[in-house]
Amino acid sequence: MLLLIELNEINFDQIRAYSALGLLPNLTGLINEHGLSETTSEDNYEELEPWIQWVTAHTGKPLAAHGIYRLGDIVDHDLDQIWEVLERQGVRVGAISPMNASNRCTDPAFFVPDPWTRTRVSGAVGLKRLYAPISQIVNDNAAGRMTAGSALALVGGLMQYARPANYLGYLGNLWNCVGKRSWHKAMLLDRLLADVFVKQVAATRPGFASLFLNAGAHIQHHYLFNSRVYGGPLRNPEWYVGRDEDPVLDVYALYDRVVGDVRAAFPEARVMLATGLHQDPHGSETFYWRLRDHAGFLKQVEVPFERVEPRMSRDFILFCADVKQARAAERRLNAIVAEDGRRLFAVDNRGDSLFVELIWAQDIPEDFCCRVDNQPIAGLRGDVAFVAVKNGQHNGIGYFLDTAHTPAQAKRFPLAELPARVAAACSVEWSPERVPEAA
Repeated sequence: MLLLIELNEINFDQIRAYSALGLLPNLTGLINEHGLSETTSEDNYEELEPWIQWVTAHTGKPLAAHGIYRLGDIVDHDLDQIWEVLERQGVRVGAISPMNASNRCTDPAFFVPDPWTRTRVSGAVGLKRLYAPISQIVNDNAAGRMTAGSALALVGGLMQYARPANYLGYLGNLWNCVGKRSWHKAMLLDRLLADVFVKQVAATRPGFASLFLNAGAHIQHHYLFNSRVYGGPLRNPEWYVGRDEDPVLDVYALYDRVVGDVRAAFPEARVMLATGLHQDPHGSETFYWRLRDHAGFLKQVEVPFERVEPRMSRDFILFCADVKQARAAERRLNAIVAEDGRRLFAVDNRGDSLFVELIWAQDIPEDFCCRVDNQPIAGLRGDVAFVAVKNGQHNGIGYFLDTAHTPAQAKRFPLAELPARVAAACSVEWSPERVPEAA
């Protein structure tokens, strides 16, 4: 059995710095016993996004070959991924929340997609019930919304999948969520995904299964300046997070526990850890904002569209009736500017749809004004939700650990080689059949 734990964007230099303080015993032990490799991917900063690098990690193709730039777009590309390649060769496979991955398996042990990718859920009925509330909670996180139905379904999922050994951890996350430690909500969801993974692997015994965890990336982006091992000059404001708090250590400690739990539950399994890429401390003060009501705001500023789908953080996709309407929507969005003329949105026109980012990176006070075709619009502050002060920025170097290796075998390699390593560990060939569509 091979288990791949995907710790999105985790900075293992920080892990090692905490280890030097006597913390994170499970991760420390794995690094000491098996070494730590680095993976390489794209060089251009604009091409360093987890939804790009994880497609590479799952297909064996760099961005230039797979051509997928946006979260959720995997469903529109005919690319072979690691799970179906292994399944065709007789390996029973499973996946929990793989980023930007499409469920193309015939009969997986289980497959629960990430909260942003529109693809089917496979497996037990409980998994299908749990997916919808997790997706809603994650997508509405910036606005702090949780529907009553999602809350009830999440409670049901906790009752079904939370493992007794972690009950105190869940209670701690819930208690901290009630207070001002909002990062514990992301930790609670990752703790639940990890428990789901352990229970599903135990119940179905796949030959290969992957678990993707994203709370660490989220918390690094928001709170890296608060890490006790961060040595830079920047600090988060007190209203944002208490100076004595270390959310980064909190989530690293959770991952240390998860890795320990997986190893204890499946001592015979070979385990791989991968990060895809990692985050370094950001060098300046940058704000992230997200629209509270995407459709309502777009109607207010008279942007034509048929429907809108929020994506991660600042992003959303606008679906239009045709190419003509999409061009009109693009022109209108590009006309939304601040008083100094800078655009609030970046638009990627895809024909009859637009991928849009809210790119304004400064504060938005109550008296902030913007314009649309020279018509003033006041009250933008009420239309957006504060997401974060940017603390972390992407670096294309990722990290990889394999419990079948010794430290001497820990060499740097391209991230695109990861699927071949997984296939070899499962004693099958890396033999993808699908190819990217012609440009």
